[in-house]
Amino acid sequence: VQLQASGGGLVQAGGSLNLSCSASGSIFRINTMGWYRQAPGKEREFVASIRSGGSANHANSVLGRFTISRDNAKNAVYLQMNSLEPEDTAVYYCTADIVNDATSDKARRYWGQGTLVTVSS
Repeated sequence: VQLQASGGGLVQAGGSLNLSCSASGSIFRINTMGWYRQAPGKEREFVASIRSGGSANHANSVLGRFTISRDNAKNAVYLQMNSLEPEDTAVYYCTADIVNDATSDKARRYWGQGTLVTVSS
C-alpha cells in the first residue's frame, strides 16, 4: 500500500492550501483517514481525521480553519486549510487505516511521505 500526498507549498499568512492524499495497492477497505503534522523541533501532532461514513474530528488548533474530507471511491482524503498562520508551518502526513483483504478484519495504519507547508508572516 502506498499513500501519496500532494498540495503543500509556500503561502502567505491568511492564505489557503488544499492537501490531497490517495491510497493505492492492496486495499479491501479503508476505515479512518487522517492528517498529522510535525513542525521543526516539535513532536508530530494530530490535525484531523474522518471515518468512512464521513464523521470528522479536528484538533482545537485548526477548528474553524481546516476542513477534512474524503472521497471513498477514489481512496482519497483532503485537507482544506484556510486562514493559515505561521504556526501551521510543518510537514503534513496523511494516514489511512486499511484492511488489506477480506480474510481479515484487522486494519493497519499506513502513513504518507509527507508534504511541506510553509506559511510566511
